[in-house]
Parts: sequence; C-alpha cells; structure tokens
Amino acid sequence: MKLTGARIVLECLREQEVDTIFGYPGGTILDVYDALVDYPELHHYLTSHEQGASHAADGYARSTGKVGVCFATSGPGCTNLTTGIATAFLDSSPVVFITCNVAEHLMGKDAFQEVDITGITMPITKWNYMVTDVNELADVIREAFAVARSGRPGPVLVDIAKNVTGSECEYQPLMRSKHYTEGRLAKITARASHDFTAPEPNFEDIEKLLHMIDESEKPMLICGGGVVRGRAHREFEEFATKVDGPVAITLMGAGGFRGRNPLATGMIGMHGSQASNIAVANCDLIIAVGCRFSDRIALNPDTFGEQAKIVQIDIDRAEINKNVVVDHHIIGDAKNVLFMLNMRLAQQHHDAWKDFVFSHPVETEYEEGGETLTPKQISDTIARICPQDTMVATDVGQHQIWVTQHFHYDYPGQLISSGGFGTMGFGLGAAIGAKVGNPDKCVIHITGDGSFRMNCNELATESFYGLPIITIIYNNSVLGMVRQWQNLIYHQRFSQTTLDRGPDFVKLAEAYGLSGVRVTSPAELEQALTDALARDHGTVIDCAIDQDEMVRPMVPNGQNITNFLAV
Repeated sequence: MKLTGARIVLECLREQEVDTIFGYPGGTILDVYDALVDYPELHHYLTSHEQGASHAADGYARSTGKVGVCFATSGPGCTNLTTGIATAFLDSSPVVFITCNVAEHLMGKDAFQEVDITGITMPITKWNYMVTDVNELADVIREAFAVARSGRPGPVLVDIAKNVTGSECEYQPLMRSKHYTEGRLAKITARASHDFTAPEPNFEDIEKLLHMIDESEKPMLICGGGVVRGRAHREFEEFATKVDGPVAITLMGAGGFRGRNPLATGMIGMHGSQASNIAVANCDLIIAVGCRFSDRIALNPDTFGEQAKIVQIDIDRAEINKNVVVDHHIIGDAKNVLFMLNMRLAQQHHDAWKDFVFSHPVETEYEEGGETLTPKQISDTIARICPQDTMVATDVGQHQIWVTQHFHYDYPGQLISSGGFGTMGFGLGAAIGAKVGNPDKCVIHITGDGSFRMNCNELATESFYGLPIITIIYNNSVLGMVRQWQNLIYHQRFSQTTLDRGPDFVKLAEAYGLSGVRVTSPAELEQALTDALARDHGTVIDCAIDQDEMVRPMVPNGQNITNFLAV
C-alpha cells in the first residue's frame, strides 16, 4: 500500500509495539503530527519544552525496560534535545529520537530553523541517520530501534527531511519478529556490519573466573548500571550469595542488588560508605559487573583495589581497561554471564572477611534535631510512609547522593538518576516518564532548589495529564554540592552559589494547579506525604534543610578511596 512518509513513521512505531511518545511539534514535523491524529493508540504527551520530552522518554525507558520515543522539530526544537540525548548516552538508556529537518532542496542554505542535528549528535548517540529518500524510511526506523535496544543500549536519532514526510511510497508492513530475517536488518546482519545479538561469553573466561573465586579469601562484588540495564538483578543476587562476599553499588547500579540484602555495603567511591571503600582497599578479588570504573568510582585508577585481582564483566569491549587496568575480563550480557557462572559456582563461605567489612558503617550517620530537617530524616520518612516499591527520580546534586545512600532500592528502574552526565533538571521529566510507564506505582521526584528551577515548567505537563507525582525539594537556598566544594576546597569563598531568590515553590505548585506545602520537621513531612499519597494530583513538598549540610563522605578525585574527607 502507498503511504506518506509521515504515516510510515507511525506505522513503524506500531510495528515496534510503541504506545507512548513524548514530544513537541513545530513546522518541519507537522506532517507527522497531522497523521498522528489518526493513530489514537499512540499516546502522545506534550511537554513544556523539548528537553523535558527527552528526559521523559528516558525516564520511561529506564523504568519500563522498553525503548523510549521522543519527537521534535528542526532547529532549536532538536538542539533542545541534546542535553537529554547526552544524558541517555552516558547512562546507556535506549531512546529513539525522531526529528524532522528542512526540505532537502533547502539544506545547506541556512533555511529557517535548519541545523545539522546528525552532525551535532554524532558523539552522543549510538547511531544516527539522515533520511532524504522516503523509500528507505521504514528500514531506517526499524534499524534505529534494533540498534537502540541491542548490545549496550543507547539513544539513536533519526532526522527526516520535510519533503520525505510528505512524499509517498509503497509500504510493506513487517512484524517486529521478522525484522532480523527479512528486509534491510537481515542484510546488515548477514554482512556482519552490525551484530544485533549480545556477544557470547567465552567458556574459558568463565572457567578462569570460577578458579579465581575458589582461590579468593576476601572477594567483593561491584554492581554497576549494566546489571540494571540488563535486568540481571536475580542472577546477580544468586551470584553474590554463592560468592558470599560484600556487595557495593555504583549510583547507576542502585536497584541491581537489593539494598536490604545482608551482603549490601551501600555506595562505593567518592561518596561511598566506609564499608564499601574499606572493602575495596582490603579485598583480594574485585568482580565488577556492568561497571565502567568511572572517575567517581575509581578516584585514583592506579591505586584502586591495589591489593586485589580485578575482574570486569561488561557487554561493551570498549570499556575493558579504559579506566582501570584489570587482571581478567568477560565480554557478554550480564544476565547471560551470571547465569553461566551460577550454573558452575559452588557455594563459598567468607564469614571472617564479612565480619571485618561490616564492622564499618554501611551508611553515613547524620546529626538530627534543630530547626531544619536532615537528609536522613527526609529519606527515612519517605521509606516509612511510601510504598516499598516506590519509584524515585532524582535531579543532580547533594540530594541525589543522600537519597541513594539512605533509601534502599529493590529492583531495576526503581531509582532513575542521571549518573554519567550529571544533568540538573533531569528529575521531573524522568518522573513524568516513569509515571506514564508505571501508572500503578507511586513515583517520587527528589530534587534540590537549584535543580528544580531548571525545568520546573514541566509541572504544567504533570498537572495537565493528572499525574500524581510527589516532588520533594531539599531546599537549602544554595547550590549545595558546589557550595560544599567551596566550603572544603576553596576556603569558603562562596562565589555565585547562594540562591537567595524566588520563586516561592508552594505558590508555584498552586499556580500550576497542584498542591504545595512547606515543612521543617519530620512530623510535618510525614503528614504532608500522607496527604500527598491520598491525592489524585501532584504535590510539591518544600523541605527546609541547613545550607551547610554536607554529603559525607567525600573523597576528592585523585586520592586513595579510603582518604575520607573530614566533613
């Protein structure tokens, strides 16, 4: 049958079983939005800004395990996506971004809202493509989804010339199950120019690790984002139980290993627990699964785990030895590798080693009392009042670390946070995506007053679609994490980090048709949360905390991981 390019885009989304799109229309993508009217099963969420749409699609992908979808127009429309694309790229989140550009005959002439978005996003996408021929459109979109979800997931961008969306060609429907055996994907796979299957682990590599585990007396595991992305949490927990060693998490690994498991030592690295960092310094074997040893984990790569043999399990060969030189590695999908290990691994016992590690705190203790709330009081109240399976989307800063340190996560996608790119303003859009993808779950947006200002316009989206998201602001009237560095490193020269200005967040929430409340004590927070959970619309809870409250510990880059800064 003959269809326009615009309709082919939407038919291809049907093939992929997509039912949710986040986006913002504009001139060059109008053909697609016009056709969208005839596809009521494709639920489109209009955000306040394209960056909000990108974060919402990302949050949807992380929380559901599906591929997120985001639409935007040319020029500023698609450049507004770039922060969201980079956020998804650094955290390996599968999102397909579909943008439209000016007509082909106008390209290169500085036409209105023309921009080379494929050139701009080349370093921050797993793959991108400019479509100038309607006959190749369907195959390109099918490939985009295959690339986004295969191997190490990541964002893909497809930019479509406006004349392509209006042109017609023959369209042949193709079920998703046949994409790898028929059409362009089959040819690509046959040429081996892209392998859409996960690499098979080498059996000898598996055997070598099993031997290393048998020889180890003080093993420890690191649960990274690859466990979460690969939904390998059950296999990882079985592996940890058999190894019988302490387990630390990276920020992106939260939810890959239950925080309440007796083997859990909490976060590792710059803001890691004493138990985690002491374990790294004293163990004889480190097994890192889906962890890329970023500068927030391996603060000094040369001394990281210097008494241990280090093993890295990752789906992406490019991550091996990139940051930390390892003694052994296994390439493969975390779920598959762990399954193979579990099949052959005998039960280990390391009671003396565990007793040593767990003689150190797995959480930082904060003083309580005073006229303001403490971070732990806020986290403890959330954990006590909200359902245990509550999803948490954060922005970036002190609040992000506090809520990872003190709120225990039980499953992949329960914590949604920008780790690699550290994107302030990520949280509210991500919370919207998570709530859309998980309507029966309680979704909480944790933010700071600095981060919240950046994209609080998305309260309009939350309000319009009736999404009962609870936003909790750790409000210290400063850029907390930056001020902390100024306090400790820059001799208390507080340059441009004081946020002594509006808005009044309670009034702002009310202006958007939501509820708002300011709290200064655990009792007030408990009541505010109880009331918020009973509402069918969103609530903003403004929590007053001290401006000099600090994340503890904090180990600066380049230092030994056990050199806790006295704060």
